[in-house]
Amino acid sequence: MKNQLFAAIAATLLISSSVPAIGAGKALPLPAPKVDAVATAAAGTETAVLAGGCFWGVQAVFQHVKGVRRVYSGYAGGPGVAAHYEMVSTGTTGHAESVQIVFDPNQISYGEILRIFFTVATDPTQVNMQYPDEGTQYRGEVFYGTPDQKRVAEAYIQQLNEAHVFKRPIATRVDPLKGFFKAEDHHQDYLVNHPDNPYIFTYDIPKVAALRETFPDRYVAKPILVFPTNRAG
Repeated sequence: MKNQLFAAIAATLLISSSVPAIGAGKALPLPAPKVDAVATAAAGTETAVLAGGCFWGVQAVFQHVKGVRRVYSGYAGGPGVAAHYEMVSTGTTGHAESVQIVFDPNQISYGEILRIFFTVATDPTQVNMQYPDEGTQYRGEVFYGTPDQKRVAEAYIQQLNEAHVFKRPIATRVDPLKGFFKAEDHHQDYLVNHPDNPYIFTYDIPKVAALRETFPDRYVAKPILVFPTNRAG
């Protein structure tokens, strides 16, 4: 019964989202970026910092993406002294709930991370909100750490807007990363620890389902956890 409810909720959210859809609730992947970063053989790992609503769901999506080494929930956009959940939740700190994605650029590019982000992890047309969550702390924002990331992010947003793949213009901002501050431990691996939480079940599990259905070649079943002692259900 739970699997049936899971599938029904995922289908409903996918059909009603602003992402173009094909078939019965199956999201159409956004176009691949025409401008992307090129990895070198000795690239090592890189990081991407993205904000797209509540960090629980965004973290959960990228914990299932091939080429990702670690994903942390946290805060970006404001000062370190204000990087506490209770303060960020007031919407007055300048912070957005964000995730830091540590990835292998030889397995997945920065542009492909943005493609997955905009397709299944967030609705980039919403302003200072994401579904039931409202406030500047839930805004969409790409925090670039290098000129190359800035170039790729701006070019991709322009590409998607010009192609009119969404009903409304993309509202996600592109700003320099001033710092990323990890969230409290109990906010890490939140979906794994609380799969029956009504919020998780309604809004975040369907995002992981959308990743699996839309990017099967990128999906890995076992999530990469911040705390390996946590157990996926």
